[in-house]
Amino acid sequence: MLVGVVGGGQLGRMLALAGIPLGHSFRFLDPDPQCPASAVGELIVGAFDNHAAVARFVAGLDVATFEFENVPVSTMSAIAERVPTAPGVRSLAIAQDRISEKEFFQSCGIAVQPFAAVNTESELAAACGRIGVPAVLKSRRLGYDGKGQYVVRSPRDFAAAWAAVGGAPAIYEAFVDFTAEISVIAVRSRDGDVRTWALNKNEHHAGILRQTIAPAPGMTADVCLAAEHAVRAAMDALGHVGVLTIEFFVTTDGLIANEMAPRVHNSGHWTIDGAVTSQFENHVRAVTDEPLGSTDARGLSGMINIIGAMPDRGDLLSVPGARLHDYGKSPRPGRKLAHVNVCAGDERIRAAQMRVLEDLVRRATQNASAGAAAEHGNA
Repeated sequence: MLVGVVGGGQLGRMLALAGIPLGHSFRFLDPDPQCPASAVGELIVGAFDNHAAVARFVAGLDVATFEFENVPVSTMSAIAERVPTAPGVRSLAIAQDRISEKEFFQSCGIAVQPFAAVNTESELAAACGRIGVPAVLKSRRLGYDGKGQYVVRSPRDFAAAWAAVGGAPAIYEAFVDFTAEISVIAVRSRDGDVRTWALNKNEHHAGILRQTIAPAPGMTADVCLAAEHAVRAAMDALGHVGVLTIEFFVTTDGLIANEMAPRVHNSGHWTIDGAVTSQFENHVRAVTDEPLGSTDARGLSGMINIIGAMPDRGDLLSVPGARLHDYGKSPRPGRKLAHVNVCAGDERIRAAQMRVLEDLVRRATQNASAGAAAEHGNA
């Protein structure tokens, strides 16, 4: 089949790398002619709302999907009128609006923290009065990787918080006292078959995922079952086809849903090397209406994101068991350049591998920062 993917970033690239061995070919729509997916399939260069580009993209496709959720709903609706598309537009629309997302979780019986819609700075003050501090003000739409949000610790922060979201519609969320951040990733076929991967324990810094451990250590059977029940309930309510991820805060009172992504997810990158069938392959299988593969874990996995600066490739590849996935991007601060996976049969081995890789990534970041500072000083 010819599979169309709206978006040509690293997620689209990895979808193609998983789907090509199954006999599929791929076409991407992206405004960047040098996007990561350009190396693995045909690329239609154009804005997501460019009607001519969308028409060229759709022509001859067998199925279509998207690789990230900041795609205009109107674009996906237009594509869905021409070609079978999964996930559905409703999944995309809900994930794009944090208020709709929270209300959807509640309708599925999934717990969320107290929240309020905020459209003006005066409404921010009112929300603070009802919910209290500390809290987080987030842009209602288009925020990701920590962008468009601000921690509110007192009324003195209102002006800075409102500026951080650009004065746009926002959501005010109570701060959650959590013991861990986890995510559950599942895939649903067109006939309603649902498979889940092992839970992921995630570590974020500055709003960006830094590393994932799977299966998530220290999670009780009740936590695992609650997460799996939640993602199944959400997928069934949406009639979702493909991969869907829900991120949770683990608290002493249970799970609190943070957000969902109706697509393959950064915290599932370990599945490429650590699961019988990766999230990318199973998403392609679901979209193309093929039987889903096993999501069983092959061992104890870890994933480290490489952000901003690339360590020496030889050093990375010299770590026993390390599997590098390079996205082909030029480095810049805060940019996801690659990730590296490990999968071991023993926790001590995985921990040792992760420590070495963490040190390599840390040193690359420090060297890049020092280089940038020196260059700035010589300017």
